[in-house]
Amino acid sequence: MAQFDLSPAKPVSPPSPALRAVGSVVVAIVSSLFLLFLLGPIAGLVSMGGARGVASLGKDAELRGALLLTASTATIATALGIIGATPLAYLLARRSFRGRAIVSALMDLPLVIPHPVAGIALLLVLGRGSPVGGVLYGAGLRVAGSATGIVCAMLFVSAPLYVSAAREAFARVDARYESVARTLGDDAWRAFRRVTLPLSARGLTAAAVVMWARAVSEFGAIVILTYNPKVVSVLSYDRFTSFGLSEALPVAAVLVLFALIPLAALRALRAGEPSSR
Repeated sequence: MAQFDLSPAKPVSPPSPALRAVGSVVVAIVSSLFLLFLLGPIAGLVSMGGARGVASLGKDAELRGALLLTASTATIATALGIIGATPLAYLLARRSFRGRAIVSALMDLPLVIPHPVAGIALLLVLGRGSPVGGVLYGAGLRVAGSATGIVCAMLFVSAPLYVSAAREAFARVDARYESVARTLGDDAWRAFRRVTLPLSARGLTAAAVVMWARAVSEFGAIVILTYNPKVVSVLSYDRFTSFGLSEALPVAAVLVLFALIPLAALRALRAGEPSSR
């Protein structure tokens, strides 16, 4: 019969104060270097081109147009994502069905493929030479080379972020609340509208903000599907390739400053969340 040693384990001596101090210093240095790596390029970009970018908004009509186009197309893409993805996110959060894991994996696919590849895929499906694109073009709706193409590219790359965040927001709402509402006479839609939607509203709003921010920053898929008219990211690339770094800096800095808007909104939403205990 096997023999087991049941004697108490020897206590492990804690590290010496000197070793703990060295470890703390190493952690602080590595963390500082990593933070500097992330924030240094952005700070340098804003410091070198931010003032020129803001000043150029008053005289650079192309930059103003690109900024307006970026904001409007990102807003339309986010609205379409909310309409189309909210039911899917609720289904993934509340229902167990065959193929659920496959659907979840497919929803994450646009996040992991290179975005120029996403643009090529969209061009194959929605371009004028494709069956779908040909029908749309015959109906008077041109996708490639138009604002519609920008919306499609933004929606394709950013909607999975909304689905993921909205699914988590619905999952945090106890399903028993819906069950109680159903026992009180509410149908499924009324229970969703009166119970689940208000309780998950903050999370859904945060999901929409993240989707909008991701749409604003998109470049790879848009530049393949619609080079003109130009959003800010494409305009920054065009200025860089045509005139060099000095002309691209103000445009890039404006895009960075523009990105602070959804970031501030997201932080405000999270600041209002009750702290977990």
